[in-house]
Amino acid sequence: MTNNPKYSIVIPVFNSEDSLEELFLGIKKLFGERKENFETIFVEDHGKDDSWEVLKKLKAAHPDEIKAIRLSKNFGQHNATLCGFGFARGEYIITIDDDLQTPPSEIARLIESMTAEPADLIYGITRKKNHSRARNLGSASLKKSSKVMHGSPGEGSSFRLITRSLADKILQHNQHFIYLDEVLYWYTDDIAFVDVIHLPRKYQQSGYTLLKLAHLIGNIMMYYTMLPLKFLVYGGFFFSLVTFVYGVYHIVKKWLFDVPLGYTSLIVAILFSTSIILFSLGVIGEYLRRIYEVQNRKPPFSIQKII
Repeated sequence: MTNNPKYSIVIPVFNSEDSLEELFLGIKKLFGERKENFETIFVEDHGKDDSWEVLKKLKAAHPDEIKAIRLSKNFGQHNATLCGFGFARGEYIITIDDDLQTPPSEIARLIESMTAEPADLIYGITRKKNHSRARNLGSASLKKSSKVMHGSPGEGSSFRLITRSLADKILQHNQHFIYLDEVLYWYTDDIAFVDVIHLPRKYQQSGYTLLKLAHLIGNIMMYYTMLPLKFLVYGGFFFSLVTFVYGVYHIVKKWLFDVPLGYTSLIVAILFSTSIILFSLGVIGEYLRRIYEVQNRKPPFSIQKII
């Protein structure tokens, strides 16, 4: 292999000891058949199994084609992928999951698409994924939210090919919470899509639960959108209008019919307005917390070991 591989394969790893060797051998076979130079960068996201031990053995067996990085704690899939970008030397960078649901042979589809119609970013997408219903629901909600909030294509996946120049721009994005698809949409709209197959999960269970996906959507809204603040502005105006109309209604009743207002309407009005204020303060507090994290320049990942 030359000092400058054409393709860098970045793989975030989390609790996938059973699939790593099969994944790498599939990648090696593909590029061997294509007679193209490549490198594989595994970023182990401090899981609880023996993935790091497996990577050390793979590195010993294939020293010129593998670089393995272990993070000091679990930072999440997107942060681990960003870490891999910093070590990639290829003209093109390909990201793929470690679970073999997208087989490494599908990398050829991304390369062929780039050769036929070059783009800054090419996604390999699947029309029907072999996930649980909860996972599919969460993923669909995430994509729909992105489309509504940003006018993005509403498609995307962790199986993608990006150019070197786009990767260099991403590396300048020093933010504690990273969601790569949102950052990619920020820097380019030269995006292409290619259909790929998606196999049933062969080993273990996905690390993404419905609760984690909901948490991810919440973080995306807070870090990458003004949607909660817009909700406060328009929602506050709407509820203020409703409260005003309700107040005028009771004043008119009192004035025309001498109907006693009583304490119930007063208590309801106070509790309603107080709850809106507390909710608003909570949203603003969340933004302030994230601003504090950004101002502190908290790094998106921390490396423990490189081999």
